[in-house]
Amino acid sequence: MANLELVTAADVQLMQGLAQRVTAIRPDLVNSDASFGELAWTWGKGHASDGASWPRRLWFAGGDLVAWSWAYLPHQVRRSDGSVKDVTGAYLAYQYDPDHAGLVDEVIDWYDATAADLERTVLPSAADEFALKRWAAHGYETDPASLGDTACWTQLNQRDLTDIEQPTLPAGFRFRTADEVGPKAAVQAHIDAWAPSTYTAEGYEGVRQTATYRGDLHILVEAPDATMASSTIMWLDEANKTAEFEPVGTHPDYRRMGLGRALLLQGMQLARAAGAIHTTVACLGAPGHPAARGLYYSVGFREFSRDAPLIKYKTAG
Repeated sequence: MANLELVTAADVQLMQGLAQRVTAIRPDLVNSDASFGELAWTWGKGHASDGASWPRRLWFAGGDLVAWSWAYLPHQVRRSDGSVKDVTGAYLAYQYDPDHAGLVDEVIDWYDATAADLERTVLPSAADEFALKRWAAHGYETDPASLGDTACWTQLNQRDLTDIEQPTLPAGFRFRTADEVGPKAAVQAHIDAWAPSTYTAEGYEGVRQTATYRGDLHILVEAPDATMASSTIMWLDEANKTAEFEPVGTHPDYRRMGLGRALLLQGMQLARAAGAIHTTVACLGAPGHPAARGLYYSVGFREFSRDAPLIKYKTAG
């Protein structure tokens, strides 16, 4: 990877700008890993630990970013329980301006050259018929992991911010923000909800350094014993007046108490006050993963788009 450029914070801002432009004209073509909030969250939490395995390429036209590729190459994943997982394949996040669709082949060629001796996966939007045909022409096929009731594919859900129900918390619980509780509590809330987690204090510091993070839109629910029982970060895209929830999680000891639902309703109230008119959130879409989807549907979200996982197997030899 000596001759490859790695993803920087400045790159992420450019990528977010492209996400905003695509959202304005064809929001169904925004890939699940290329949305305004997901870009900041992924880079922020992981760049310190995994950034050395993140090569990228950018394409410009008239000074504007019109396509990008971000490869995730083999690396080790270290979790909060001390376990270590070796990631041996490659994965690609990418996005392109629909007015420059011809660049899709260059994106694919770059990925194939960068990860030539590896198994390769990618998640184009299922609505992107043009890109799906181009990936197929380059030898990519439906990933078997995306089939069946317990398959791993993501759907994007959305709702507008009219008629938002008032949130209700159990007695003794209260809403807080990350600005109020501080980094240590904010990090622990995420680790507890997603254990075993890869999140660290260093990862949160990266998230806080992204240009679009706002501590007042990082919401938590505090339990009577001062445990941060549930949390979410909202990413406000002011250009499109939309807010994205990413991530959303609740401590296992505090589930089935209505905290996640109240957290989402509180988040939507704050997003509307900040100028948003609609909001999005992603979840696993297969029938065997009903929990998050049911939570989001309970507060008015409905499926808007989904990804179409593809794979290209390592060539023998």
